[in-house]
Amino acid sequence: MALALVAILGCSAAVLLSQSVIAGERAGRAADLAALAAADTERGLTSGATCATAEEVARRNAARLVSCEVEVPGAVVRVVVRGEDVVAGSQAEGRARAGRPP
Repeated sequence: MALALVAILGCSAAVLLSQSVIAGERAGRAADLAALAAADTERGLTSGATCATAEEVARRNAARLVSCEVEVPGAVVRVVVRGEDVVAGSQAEGRARAGRPP
């Protein structure tokens, strides 16, 4: 009986850990995509407002834009997003920076 309880607790911990890793990956991916889209907008490659573009892309990737900052006007954008998935009472956060290629 005790061995079964230990096995169940171990499996629960493994599932919770894997959900946390997945949520972190999703938030990171949403941040990357939002920063790339915002940088394209900032450089004039697409139309619209820079941070509005980042917010829309984050939303479409199940995340919420926390901050958007144009570091170098016309070139570099930094964004922070939080994923919508709540795992163990917390949300994963992703950060990304994008700009013109070197």
